[in-house]
Amino acid sequence: MNDIAPLSRIRVVLAQPSHPGNIGAAARAMKTMGLDRLYLVRPLRFPDPQARAMSANALDVLERAVICATLDEALAGTAIQIAFSARTRELSHPALDARAAAAEAIDCAAAQEAALVFGSEDAGLANEEVLRCNRLAHIPADPSCSSLNLAAAVQVAAYEIRLAALARRAPGAHCAAVPELARHEDVENFYVHLEQSLIASGFLNPRYPRRLMERLRRLFSRTQLEKDEVSILRGMLSRWDSRRRPDGDNS
Repeated sequence: MNDIAPLSRIRVVLAQPSHPGNIGAAARAMKTMGLDRLYLVRPLRFPDPQARAMSANALDVLERAVICATLDEALAGTAIQIAFSARTRELSHPALDARAAAAEAIDCAAAQEAALVFGSEDAGLANEEVLRCNRLAHIPADPSCSSLNLAAAVQVAAYEIRLAALARRAPGAHCAAVPELARHEDVENFYVHLEQSLIASGFLNPRYPRRLMERLRRLFSRTQLEKDEVSILRGMLSRWDSRRRPDGDNS
């Protein structure tokens, strides 16, 4: 029985896992730390006997796993999405260590949903998947062998999450109020709207949108967009869009 409420609002997302044994071992790693919400994005083999065998006493976590067709589907409803990667990313968010990332996730999970996102065993997370998240985290392993097994990475992250949750409940702990953050889907809709407006204005070449949009994602991810702020930004874009239309109000 999980007695630390924020843990119930944290999901673990495995993007395109290829080995069912790692799915089962990840479920076991989660349950030992009080996490039980597993999301799988296009798993190569699941359900699978090997996953069940490796899950040990975490069969309930496996049986409740949510299968998703896209990463966006797995992240829907979350306010913070933390991408775990062993690789440095030239055009991405500044990387947090696992402990700092866990503290942010627990602060968010006091009231909203948070996600820990892990990539496939062979390639990790693609840049496009990292850019779907608003945080980047790494586990400070030895540089000579920095890539952890998928289930091992989930175990380390889940341990840090539990420590952060326990610290939040400790007597005298100061828990800063966290504003209502924008949900993943609302931020993604904003990026779509922003790209369309930039193309319509002539500022963005529709043939080469990727580089600029990646930089804009990095910029906005650093601001920790709140729900009301996304509404303001969408309203600004809508007003500018209407003034460009032939029948728009140009007063």
